Amino acid sequence: SITDEARQEIDRILDIKWVTNGELVRRFESEFAKIFGVKEAVAVSSGTDADALACSALYDFGAQRGDEIIIPALTFVATANAVFQAGFKPVFVDVNRETLNIDPDKIEQVITKRTKAIMPVHLMGKPADMDCIGKIAEKYKLFVIEDAAEAHGAEFKGKKIGGIGDMAAFSLYAAHIVTTIEGGIITTNNPKMAEALRSLRNHGIVNKFEFKRIGFSAKMNEIEAAVGLGNIKIFSQILEKRRRNLLYLIDKFDKFSEYFITIKEEDGEKIGPHAFSIIVKPNAPFSKDEYVQYIESSGVDSRNLFYSIPTQCPSYSFLGHKLGDFPEAEYCSNNGTHIGIHQDIELDGLDYVVQVTDEFLKTRKV
Repeated sequence: SITDEARQEIDRILDIKWVTNGELVRRFESEFAKIFGVKEAVAVSSGTDADALACSALYDFGAQRGDEIIIPALTFVATANAVFQAGFKPVFVDVNRETLNIDPDKIEQVITKRTKAIMPVHLMGKPADMDCIGKIAEKYKLFVIEDAAEAHGAEFKGKKIGGIGDMAAFSLYAAHIVTTIEGGIITTNNPKMAEALRSLRNHGIVNKFEFKRIGFSAKMNEIEAAVGLGNIKIFSQILEKRRRNLLYLIDKFDKFSEYFITIKEEDGEKIGPHAFSIIVKPNAPFSKDEYVQYIESSGVDSRNLFYSIPTQCPSYSFLGHKLGDFPEAEYCSNNGTHIGIHQDIELDGLDYVVQVTDEFLKTRKV
C-alpha cells in the first residue's frame, strides 16, 4: 500500500534531488528496527541482496570463500542464489511437510569442517524451530541467519522473528506485509555486523573511495524508503487483517483435513502470514493439478509451493543431486499450492475459496 503521506514524501524527494541512501532510508531503518525489536536494521535493494549481504558479512568473522551454509531444500530459489552470490556453497537439508520448514533432526548429519552458518527459512511466515536450530548452532559454533522474507510480524516463543539469529534478511517486495515495492532489509543486534553490512551494500566502502570489502551495489533509494515509512505506520493494521484471514482459513479448512495438509499455528508461535499453503495428502482421490485447475477456473488465484531446489531446479543440477534425495521437499513441491490472504481480501472472498473447494470435492464424490 502506498499511503498519501508516502506520495507527499516522494514529491519532496523529487524536488530536492537526493534520491538514494539518504535521510528517509535512515529513518526507515530506525523505524523498522523499533517495530522488530532489534538494535540495527540495514536497508538494501532487494530481499535477495539482504540474504547475500548477510552471508557476506560472515567474512568479517572468520569465514572463507567456498565455506558452506546450510539451507532448506524447499524455498524460493533466491535463498540458494544469494548464498552462491556471496561466495559460499549451499548445503541442502530436507523439510518437514507439516511445517514446510527445515527439519532440525537432519541438520547435524550435513555439518562439516567448512560449515559456517545455518540459514532457516520461515516459509509462508511460519517460524522455523529456532530452539533446536539455536542449540545446534551453539554446539558447532555456527552463525544463524534467518531468511525472514515472508515472516514479517512472526514470533517464536515470544521472540520476534528477525532478532533471534545473528542476522535476519527480510524481503520488502510488493506482496509482503511491509513493502517498499522492491527492497530488502537486514536486522541484527550486533553493531559490528551492521557496520559490515553498511559497507557491503555500497561496494565495500569504508571511507571516501577506500574499499575494504568485496561489496555490492545494493543501496535502497529514497523513494522506496518513503513507501516503506508509510507502510510501517500501518504495519499493525495490515498484520492484524492478514492474521485474521489466515486463522479464518485454518478454521474453515479443518473440515477438509482428510485430504489436505494446511499451514497451522502451533502453541508458542505466531505466524506472520504471507499466504495460505495447501498440500494434497497421499490418500486424496485427486491430484494437486486437478484441484488447482478447478479453483483457478472458478476465479481463485494460486501459486506453486516452490521447488526442491537441488533436485527440481535445473540451474542447480550441476550439484549432482537426484530425485529422491529430498523426498519431503519434493512431495511439497509436487503436491502443494498456496493462495493469497492479503489485507485487501475480505471474509466473503475467503468464504468463496471454501465454497469452491467444497464444490471440487463433491465432483470427486468425497
